[in-house]
Amino acid sequence: MSGVIGVFDSGVGGLSVLHHIRLQFPNARLIYVADSAHVPYGGKPTHYIERRAHTLTRFLISQGTDAIVIACNTATAAAVASLREHFSIPIVGMEPAVKPAVTATRSGVVGVLATIGTLESARFAALLDRYAGEVEIVTQSCPGLVEQVEQGDLDSLRTRKLIERYTSPLLARGADTLILGCTHYSFLTPLIRDVVGEHTALVDTGAAVARQLLRRIEAELPDRTAGDATARFFTSGNAALATRIMSSLWDDSVVAQQLPQTYL
Repeated sequence: MSGVIGVFDSGVGGLSVLHHIRLQFPNARLIYVADSAHVPYGGKPTHYIERRAHTLTRFLISQGTDAIVIACNTATAAAVASLREHFSIPIVGMEPAVKPAVTATRSGVVGVLATIGTLESARFAALLDRYAGEVEIVTQSCPGLVEQVEQGDLDSLRTRKLIERYTSPLLARGADTLILGCTHYSFLTPLIRDVVGEHTALVDTGAAVARQLLRRIEAELPDRTAGDATARFFTSGNAALATRIMSSLWDDSVVAQQLPQTYL
């Protein structure tokens, strides 16, 4: 069995998770799909996101993937259960890092920055219920931040103003730990850090997801062999724009290919 790992996200944000997967699987062949023609997922109906998740999963399986990571909190909430019902390969999703944030907080107040789709999902509600009473968890939806990352705009005044707007209510409530509940937000970590200060802990889940993927593959695909350590990139959006943005975020030259028409 060849070593091929497929990863998809609503756009380029999942590249933050792909970085951790590459560290965990240095010899794997990676295939990444940015569904940028449909970004952001956050405000779209659950059935729409679920349909896109199934479409992208079928594409990745057609490319020979052994395991798939849904590098998107919103898509995980909307589709991970049905994907696992329909497809037999290991499928790993995202989950806002509430547990490590609860452990990290000193003030007893944890803030969550996420998309509306994530915050309104039953999966997230169940996660909050699990930790109810241990700490106060304050949530904040962040319209516009995903779009800033999709444009490669990581440090402009507009992006800073958005971050200030979304973090200030959380800090005012006493949050000393902020969960980055969207993979796009990881690319804004330096700017978020500059806005909230050094004493506020920032928590994301990319490394934890890569470790979970390793556990799943070791348990379920013991005969898997090493891949060729390459990475291929696809987009449902503008391939030229994706090439430019992905190259910047991946820290290496990338050529993004257009998804075949069947999967757009």
